[in-house]
Amino acid sequence: MGRSDGRLVVLVASLALLASCGGSDSRLLVVTTNDVSGKTSPCGCHTPKGGLARRASFLDSVRAVRKHVLVVDAGGFFPVTDDEREAAPYMLHAMARLGTQVAGVGANELRFGYAFVRENARTAGVTLVCANLSRFDGGQPAFERWHVFEVAGAKVGVFGLISETSELGPARDSLRLDGAEEAARLAVLALHRQGAGVIVLLSQLGKAAGDSIAAHVPGIDLLVGGGGVPVLPTGMAVGQSVALYGGVQGWQVGVANIRLDDNHAVRDIESHTIVLGPEVRNQSAMAASVKAFEDSLNAHLRARDASFGLAAVPGSTADHFVGMSACIGCHATEYAQWRTSAHANAWKTLVDQHKESTPACVPCHVTGFVQPGGFRTADDGARFGNVQCEACHGMGTHHKDWAENGNQVTGATCRGCHTATTSPTFKQADYRPHVLHTPPPGLLPLPESPAHRLMREGKAPHGH
Repeated sequence: MGRSDGRLVVLVASLALLASCGGSDSRLLVVTTNDVSGKTSPCGCHTPKGGLARRASFLDSVRAVRKHVLVVDAGGFFPVTDDEREAAPYMLHAMARLGTQVAGVGANELRFGYAFVRENARTAGVTLVCANLSRFDGGQPAFERWHVFEVAGAKVGVFGLISETSELGPARDSLRLDGAEEAARLAVLALHRQGAGVIVLLSQLGKAAGDSIAAHVPGIDLLVGGGGVPVLPTGMAVGQSVALYGGVQGWQVGVANIRLDDNHAVRDIESHTIVLGPEVRNQSAMAASVKAFEDSLNAHLRARDASFGLAAVPGSTADHFVGMSACIGCHATEYAQWRTSAHANAWKTLVDQHKESTPACVPCHVTGFVQPGGFRTADDGARFGNVQCEACHGMGTHHKDWAENGNQVTGATCRGCHTATTSPTFKQADYRPHVLHTPPPGLLPLPESPAHRLMREGKAPHGH
């Protein structure tokens, strides 16, 4: 194992130590995710995080040292845009490969309809639970209200809750939302009657409403928070429960180490959040599966020529993007300098990774994204690929205004793409000299970010 896996080694060693204290049969480890939003690969951040292949590797390492592991997802695992519908069933099958025993249901899971999520979950073999969603036709549960697992000699009861204000999308005509607190009380009562010594809530309620349920409904041991919650490094006590907020978009996993007493009930819970950074290697089998899926999705999006689900944007309006070819005739020196910058290779980084039609990636690698006359689909890459003149200076049809009044690029323009997530070290004073058409003498290159290094090496797919 390489030096980059050092933090993972420490984590696994600590888990092994925990397993040995009091005997492994007296402990249960719950590994959690929430609000993954269909993300299959590491993010395009300054330090890429997450991805299914890293999660698979993490779980392999955990299972190597812990006998009793329960993998759960609090919901929000479907993609957030209609264009990525194909990622929804793939995500369920990937969760099954990861060994996810049970998942909650959020509004995202219903965006493509009730039958769609129900049947795809059944096909994949992932159990979905939600205690406060019912069918209009007879009031039957839309999904299992709760499920009981036998783990570490204990009965572990898991139930889910969705926010009472959730948008049900196409499912609004077939499903109804019930009160979350009453549903929680009924679920806890039923699970206790079934002998559950450990009760886990998979919440899509958000932090405030989730904490309220945990504080007011006795009997919940572990709350796995989702539905737009903050990321907290450790679990927090809420009433008699421990609330674990373990990340978004698959960037992190939560781990709850539950020590059981002689009656297989909860003695105590130690919980924290683990960031799946570059030090966690990719599991090769999952990485190959993700690449095959993403390449297929990218090709499909490109083939249908409607990659972003938007109506055609005309290019003949009074104000529109004109493309760099209209600029370089008079600005050859500026063009030559631009060719030396990272902006000139932004489109190629996507093409090389087969991401040129991935909605999450494209906007900051092209010019005039879905604006009049600008980039719309991958077929526009030759004309509007890369961060060109107009990406910083504005539409070419405003050129007369620039000539008369000047054209100063502000920090706000840069921050449109260099966000706190993608470029946490961004300072305009440091970065601006590298894009000036007359760079100052003796300018040293900026250090390469982990994201760019992994992209260059072909190891860090953008976006999903």
